[in-house]
Amino acid sequence: MHVAPAGGTTVQDHVALAEIELCGELIIAASAAHEERLSLVRIDEVLKVTEEREEREEAAGR
Repeated sequence: MHVAPAGGTTVQDHVALAEIELCGELIIAASAAHEERLSLVRIDEVLKVTEEREEREEAAGR
């Protein structure tokens, strides 16, 4: 287990911060949704899954 050193040194876990931000985006989208649950398509839109997939495919020359 890694513990942050004492003395005010800030340790940031960039992956954890990114996950928290994504969760926040999902919460905002869910609270604004008219339906009871977000569809899988809407979740992908909020998380920008399709955009990243398309960028990877373009970079791979597909």
